Amino acid sequence: MTLDFTLQIKQKARELGFHKVGIAPAKNPLTPAVSALHSWLSQGYHADMLWMANPKRQDIQQIMPTVKSVICLALNYYAPVARPTSKDYGKISRYGWGRDYHRVLHKKLKALSMWLQAQGEDVQARYYADTGPVQEKAWAQQAGIGWIAKNGNLITREYGSWVFLGEVLTNLELTADRPHTAHCGTCTRCMDACPTGAIPQPAVVDANRCIAYHTIENRAETLPEEISSHMQGWVAGCDICQDVCPWNERFAQPTDVSEFHPYAANVSPLLTELATLSDEECDRRFPASALRRIKPHMLRRNAQANLDEGRK
Repeated sequence: MTLDFTLQIKQKARELGFHKVGIAPAKNPLTPAVSALHSWLSQGYHADMLWMANPKRQDIQQIMPTVKSVICLALNYYAPVARPTSKDYGKISRYGWGRDYHRVLHKKLKALSMWLQAQGEDVQARYYADTGPVQEKAWAQQAGIGWIAKNGNLITREYGSWVFLGEVLTNLELTADRPHTAHCGTCTRCMDACPTGAIPQPAVVDANRCIAYHTIENRAETLPEEISSHMQGWVAGCDICQDVCPWNERFAQPTDVSEFHPYAANVSPLLTELATLSDEECDRRFPASALRRIKPHMLRRNAQANLDEGRK
């Protein structure tokens, strides 16, 4: 396809509200990213996230054999709201403060995909947003969206790492963008700030030691003591490595996506309330929220772990 049509696609993406858009050629294999994934899996850093070993994650042609281009997109979700400092309150990661990002992204990605398919009867498009075996951050770096930082997140120059990622796979051969270069330099603030030492080396996160993993994915009745003793109030995710990042401190800007504006109850929940929240109350309190991935018994467990540690 021509450069003009590639520019039309980018313009359409921006009209739909995406803050960043870039294109990577699917023919270029993600060799370093695949090697890094193999190493990460071999060390057991994925913990119980067995879906990370899906072979399709290593070869995008297995997802869509006809794919020629990966259209990568980013949405800024940052809300400049301060969390309460009192230990009486639980902390929820910013990604979960507002409406479920899957719903917001999917609506926009579907609209872009349908627009693409309407440009010709042979045009194919398939979209994902943290919902398929796609190495989103690696493709986003290839598409010039940003770079994979030492904390494993993707950082953009314009918004820091406070972005949700999505992608549209298409059989159109589009004009590709230049891959982004890394700009963390010698900074290790994210690695140094992690209270559980979950970042053993740059861009490598050990889920077994990650507070975000344990509060969101770990289904066990109790949390490991080496995690529960360092939670610092976190009950749903963890933003420590993002909060200390200089790029976020300097370049984070408020989102213009109203759905990502925080629900009041998500910013400053009382730990005592969360520890006794019934399943029914949990459903009512977190409607249309990404936090629904955290089962009620897990939320109670996370809150109680913080309360128990606070009594020591």
